[in-house]
Amino acid sequence: MNEYIVKIERDGRMVFIGRISGDDSGSARFSYDPAYLDSENPRPVSIGLPLQKAAFTAAETETFFDGLLPEGFTRKTIASRLHLDERDYLSILAKLGRECLGAVQIEAPGDGAVASYEKIDMAQLKALAQEGVSKSAEIVMNTHLSLTGASGKVGLYYDPASRAWYLPKGTAPSTHIVKQSHVRLNRIVLNEQLCLMTAQKCGITVPESFIIDTGGGSEEEILFATKRYDRAVSEKGRIVDGLRCPLRLHQEDFAQAMGIPASEKYETGHDNYLKRMFDLLRNNSADPIRDQLKLWEIIVFNYLIGNTDAHVKNFSLLYDPTLRSVHLAPSYDIVSTAVYESSTRNMAFRIGGDLLLDDIRRDSFRRAAAEAGIGERMAMKYFDEMADRFLPALHESAAALGELGFKDAGLLEQKILQSGGIAACS
Repeated sequence: MNEYIVKIERDGRMVFIGRISGDDSGSARFSYDPAYLDSENPRPVSIGLPLQKAAFTAAETETFFDGLLPEGFTRKTIASRLHLDERDYLSILAKLGRECLGAVQIEAPGDGAVASYEKIDMAQLKALAQEGVSKSAEIVMNTHLSLTGASGKVGLYYDPASRAWYLPKGTAPSTHIVKQSHVRLNRIVLNEQLCLMTAQKCGITVPESFIIDTGGGSEEEILFATKRYDRAVSEKGRIVDGLRCPLRLHQEDFAQAMGIPASEKYETGHDNYLKRMFDLLRNNSADPIRDQLKLWEIIVFNYLIGNTDAHVKNFSLLYDPTLRSVHLAPSYDIVSTAVYESSTRNMAFRIGGDLLLDDIRRDSFRRAAAEAGIGERMAMKYFDEMADRFLPALHESAAALGELGFKDAGLLEQKILQSGGIAACS
C-alpha cells in the first residue's frame, strides 16, 4: 500500500490536509485527515472534493490529482526518463508534486526536500529556447515542479531588481511560467503576446507577460514568460538564498472543479459544458454576477480571436490566501489557433449548440446566454461592446509589438482578422 501526504498552503503556512492511499493509480483514493476535518474552518482542496469523512473514489481522486500533471509529449518524456508508465499519475506526481499549480504539495514518504534557488544565465535560457520539450522535461524533473498543459513549459523564479532568473528546487516556489516557441507552432510566442495584449485592451484581466529574447529574436531564440497569478510576493514570505519566496495562492481549473477528467477537457458530444461553467460560478464565486459576466466576455473574446483551444482546463478559480473565498482567475493561454491550418476549427465547447467556429454567429451567443442563465439583453450588450472594442485593440497591440521589433505582428493581425470569429462579425 502506497501512501502520499497532501498539503496545502494557507495564509503562508503549509497545512497537512489528507492522504492518497492505494496500491497503484487505479486504486488510489484521497481522504481528508480527521484532525483537519475537526480543525477550525477547514476548507476543501477542490470543489470537486468536498469535505467528508469517507475516502473519495479512485476516479474522483484521479480527476483532481491527475489534473495537476503535464500532458502530451512532456508527460511522455518525463515518464520515460523516470521509467514509469505515463498513465501512472500517482508515481509521476510523487516525483513532481513539490510545486504544483495552486497551493497543493504532494509528498512521498521520507521526502525531506528543502527549498533552494539556483541562478541560471542567458546561455541556459537559450538552451531551453533551442532544445524544446526535451529540455523543459529535464528541468521539470530536476526542479520537481508540475505544470499542467501539453506544451513545453517550466516554472522559474524571476528577480526584477537584478533581472536574473533562477531554477526553484525542492519546495521553493516559482514566480513565472516560461514556454518555448518553435517546438509548438509558428510564431506562437508572438501570437500569445498579441492575443493577451488585445484581451487586456478589451478589458479582460490577464496575467503580466513578456517575451524573453536570448539572441537575435528568431523562433529558436525566444521564450514566453507569464507571471504566475497564483503566487504573491509578501513580507510573510521566507527568504531563501537571498530571495523572497512568494506565497502560494490556491487555484483549480474548471475541469477539476466540475469533476471532468483531463482526457475529456474538450466537449465532443452534448455535455452542456458552457452551462456547467456558469453554474460553477453561480454556486461558488464570492461575486457570482461579476464573475459570470467576466467569463462571458472571455468566451466572446476567444471566439473573436479564433481560439479553438479554450477548453475547460484553460479556465480556473483562484482562492484568497485563507481559502475562504473564490473568484474567476485571470484569463490565460489565449492564442489564435485559427491562424494555423493544422488546427481544428471546432471550438472547445458548444456555443448555443454550435461547435464549428464557422457556424457560430451572433445568434449562437443569444442561445448560449439562455443556456448560461444570464439575461439576453445584458449578454448581447456585452457581446456587441466586445466586438466593437476588438478591432482597435488588436490593431493597437500589433502596432506596439511592431515598434518593439516584432515585424510579423502586422501579418499575424491580418491572419486573425481573416480566420477568427471576428470575420463573421465585420
